[in-house]
Amino acid sequence: MRKENTIWDVIEALPPELQKEVEDFARFLLEKRGRKTTKKPLFPWAGVLRELRNQYTSVALQHAIAHWRGGDGEVSH
Repeated sequence: MRKENTIWDVIEALPPELQKEVEDFARFLLEKRGRKTTKKPLFPWAGVLRELRNQYTSVALQHAIAHWRGGDGEVSH
């Protein structure tokens, strides 16, 4: 029965310049893994226009935005 090489055995069998590449790649993977932690998004602006909710409908706002962007106020679906 053949003994499997461990990752350390494989790395040690590499020439020094390739060992450095393996080290760099492993550090990259650790950094990438650390970046995956996501935080709950913050919405500090939520609710600041609460007093205006009865004055405007979402459709009226869509038309106003289309007009501001240079359109004719029609919203395409």
